[in-house]
Amino acid sequence: MADAFKAEGNKLFAAKDFQGAIEKFSQAIEADPSNHVLYSNRSGAYASLKQFDKALEDANQTTQLKPDWAKGWGRKGAALHGEGNLVDALDAYEEALKLDPNNAQAKSGVESVNRAIQAEMKEDGVSGDPTGGLGSMFNDPKLYEKLAANPKTSGYLADPQFMAKLKGMSGNPNANTEMFSDPRFLQVMSVLLGVDMHIPTEEDFQKQGGAKEAEEDVQMPDARPTSKSEAKKAPEPEPEPEPEDEEAAAAKQAKADADAEKALGTAAYKKRQFDEAIQHYSKAWELHKDITYLTNRSAAQFEKGDYEACIADCKEAVEHGREVLADFKIIAKAFGRMGSAYERLGDLTNAIDFYGRSLTEHRTPDILTKLRAAEKAKKQADVTSYIDPQKAEEARERGNELFKNTEWPAAVEAYTEMIKRAPRDPRGYSNRAACLIKLLTFPSAVTDCDAALAIDPAFVRAYLRKAQALFAMKEYNRCLDVCTQAHEHDADGKNAREIEAQSGRALEAMMKDREGETEEQAQARIGRDPEIMQILQDPVMQSILQQAKGDPKALQDHMKNPDVRGKVQKLIAAGVIRMG
Repeated sequence: MADAFKAEGNKLFAAKDFQGAIEKFSQAIEADPSNHVLYSNRSGAYASLKQFDKALEDANQTTQLKPDWAKGWGRKGAALHGEGNLVDALDAYEEALKLDPNNAQAKSGVESVNRAIQAEMKEDGVSGDPTGGLGSMFNDPKLYEKLAANPKTSGYLADPQFMAKLKGMSGNPNANTEMFSDPRFLQVMSVLLGVDMHIPTEEDFQKQGGAKEAEEDVQMPDARPTSKSEAKKAPEPEPEPEPEDEEAAAAKQAKADADAEKALGTAAYKKRQFDEAIQHYSKAWELHKDITYLTNRSAAQFEKGDYEACIADCKEAVEHGREVLADFKIIAKAFGRMGSAYERLGDLTNAIDFYGRSLTEHRTPDILTKLRAAEKAKKQADVTSYIDPQKAEEARERGNELFKNTEWPAAVEAYTEMIKRAPRDPRGYSNRAACLIKLLTFPSAVTDCDAALAIDPAFVRAYLRKAQALFAMKEYNRCLDVCTQAHEHDADGKNAREIEAQSGRALEAMMKDREGETEEQAQARIGRDPEIMQILQDPVMQSILQQAKGDPKALQDHMKNPDVRGKVQKLIAAGVIRMG
C-alpha cells in the first residue's frame, strides 16, 4: 500500500498538485512510517508550497531515519534556506556534500546560500569587512595623536612595520587580516573606541608564575630529546586509505555496467534494431536508475511504433526525475516525446497538453513548432468533426423561419450554426448576409457574400445581396460592377429584372449626386475619377464610343456584352455619355 500511495503522490507532484501529493505521501507514511524516502518526498512537496516549517520537520525525520543519505540533508538545507536560516542551511548542504561530493542539489544549494549571505552582508553595509563595519575608524585624522597620548599604545609608533599595517587598514580592512591575531591591534581598537580593555601579554603570564603549568596536578614525563640521535625520529607511516564502502562500490559498479548496456542499446538503435535496443536500455535501467535510460528506451519504442509503451516510459522517467531533481531539460524531452506519441495516436488534446508541459520546463523551437502544428490540426479536426449536413439543414430551416418573423439576430445565430455544420454550402453565408443587411451591418454582409462566391462563383443570389449592401454603403460604382457580374452568371435570365432594378437604382443615385453641376465642375470631377478615366483610355471603349457617334444603334448592340454594358452605364452615370 505504501508503494501505491507513493506512486500516486509522485504523479501528483509531477502534475504540480503539491497538496494532493502531500495527502498521498502522508497515507504512505501511515502505512510505512520507517521509510525515509516518503518523508523526503513530502518535504519536497511542502517546500514547493513554501511551507518550510513542515518541510523542515520531514527533512529532520529523513536524516534521523537515514543519516548517511545525502538527499535527506539536501532537503534539510532547502527547508532551512526557505526559512531564512542561512547558516544552518549551509551546514546541511555541506553535510550532504560530505556524503556525496557529486550531489548536484547540494552544490547548487551551497552556491545559492552563499549568494544570499553575501547579499545580506551587502544590505547591512558590511560588504565583507572583517571588522564588522568598524574599518572606517582607522580613517580618524587624530588616529596617531590618540595612540601617542595613551601610554599603552605610544610605544607602537616606533614600530614602522606595525604602523604600515595599521595605515593599510584605513584603506582596506581585508588587506591585513593577520592583524586580528596581534594583541597590539586589539589595544589600538580599545583606544579608538574609548574602552579600557585589558589585553593579556607574555608579561602577565610570567607574573602569574606559570599558572598554566601549575594547573597540571600530575607531573608529565620529560618528552624533550636528550641527544641528537634521540631527536632523529623515524617518520610515522602514512595511514592506509580506508577501503571503499561496499554499498558505494556496488553502486559505482552498477552504474558502469548500466552505461555499458546503454552504449549497446544506442548502437542497436542507430542500426534501427529497436527490439534489441529496448532490451539493452531495460537492462541498464534494472542495474541503475538513471532516467536517460528510460528516455532512450522511449525513443526506441516510438521508432518501433509502440506509442503506448513510449508514453509509459516517459511517464516513469518524469516521476523518477521529479524525485531525484533531474535536469529540467531531460524532463522537458520526456514531455515532448509524450506529446509526439499522443499525436501519432491521434490524441491531439493530450499532444497539445504535453507539448505545453515540455515548453514550461525548457523552451525549444522544435517543440514550439510541434505545438503550433498540433493546435492547427486540432482546430481543423474540430471543424471537420462538427460537420453534419442533416443538422445544417435543420439550422437553415430554423434560420429561414426566424428571418420571416423578422427576428434578425436569432436568424444570424441559426445561419452561423448552419455554416459550422456545412462550411462548403454557400447558402449559409448568403442567408446570413441577408440578415446582416437588415441589421445595417453592411461590411460584414459584403464579407459573407464574398465567402459564398468563393465557394460558388455562379451563385447569383450572393451577387445581388452584395450589390444591395454596396448600394447601402453608397459605393455605386462597385454596386454596378457586381450587377454586371450577376448578369454574366444569370444564364437563364431568372434574375434579370432584379439585376436591372438594382443597376437602375445605382445609376439614378449617381446621377442625382451630380445634379446642379456646371460643365466645368463635371469635367473636373470626371478627371478626378480614376475608374472613369481608365474606361475612357481603353482602346476598345474608344472605338465603341467613336462608332456610336455616327450610329447610336451600334451602341445598343455593343451593350449586349455585359462588360461593355457595365462600362457604358458608368459613363452615363458620370455624365460622359448623355442620353437624349
